[in-house]
Amino acid sequence: MKWIGDRISFVDKKDSISFVIYPPKLGRKKVLIVVWFALWLLIGGYVFFQFFQDYTQEEKLALVIFMVFWFYFALRVFRTLLFLFFGKEYIKLDRNSLRIKKATGSYGKSKQYFIENITKFNQVELKDNSFQKVYDDSPWVRGANRIQFEYFGKTHSFGRKLEDKDVKLMFQVITKRIQKYLSKKG
Repeated sequence: MKWIGDRISFVDKKDSISFVIYPPKLGRKKVLIVVWFALWLLIGGYVFFQFFQDYTQEEKLALVIFMVFWFYFALRVFRTLLFLFFGKEYIKLDRNSLRIKKATGSYGKSKQYFIENITKFNQVELKDNSFQKVYDDSPWVRGANRIQFEYFGKTHSFGRKLEDKDVKLMFQVITKRIQKYLSKKG
């Protein structure tokens, strides 16, 4: 097993290459996100029980609206926590197809893309001072996928929250291998 950076491991065989992309290592920031999420749940619980108090219809409507937004952000942070603690991306490229599995623990569905039908294989560039780059670097979000391609007109991507240098190396390895496999077929 070889490594690209500290988050991508790969196994290079004669007929295939497999990558595993691990979540970022955040250290103490993971603990802070868990504490923040626990406090967020306490706030939601408190507001939920206020709904059963004696309030007017307008006040109860405001509580419902608050709870809708609260639930949305609770779900997003929960999914981020699952990704940070248990998430992995599995990518396997062989002579016929590219398989991608975005897994939480062992749960996840593998999707297969035949390499003859893959077009516009490229890297997603994030500008250094852009809002997207700052947002992507935040520990409480899962982040953007950094490698994308088109398959029958639909865009698919992988490589969540990867560093620029890791994206370039992984992209070079995959594109060279795809070209090699396609040239043997044609």
